Amino acid sequence: MKTKSFLELSDVKAIAAAAEAEALKNNWAVTIAISDDAGHLLWLQRLDGAAALSSHIAPAKAHTAAMGRRESKVYEDIINGGRTAFLTAPAVQGLLEGGVPIVKDGQVIGAVGVSGVKSNEDAQIAKAGIAALGL
Repeated sequence: MKTKSFLELSDVKAIAAAAEAEALKNNWAVTIAISDDAGHLLWLQRLDGAAALSSHIAPAKAHTAAMGRRESKVYEDIINGGRTAFLTAPAVQGLLEGGVPIVKDGQVIGAVGVSGVKSNEDAQIAKAGIAALGL
């Protein structure tokens, strides 16, 4: 049997603070979502000025990155590459760049999803948040 790390509230707060700082530094109004390894929402933060829809998209991106064990951009690229049948995959949403898994010791322990600006900027914010853990 293996031992697995998991996100504690202090980790989630550190990720959220670093992601918020990255967004504010760039004047980006976004929603930041953090999930556990099963895609269950642990944190949702909608910054001032972020579109209401982003509060639905960010958690979906985090869910996809956690459950898929890879960045949500992978799925966006698959679909844009012509494999549109992937859209029928069950219980998969947030198939846009901006969902990034949190990996410790080779295991996904959660994910960050961001929505509100360009997709690559969403991913930049998510990665800045994860970097706060020093993994």
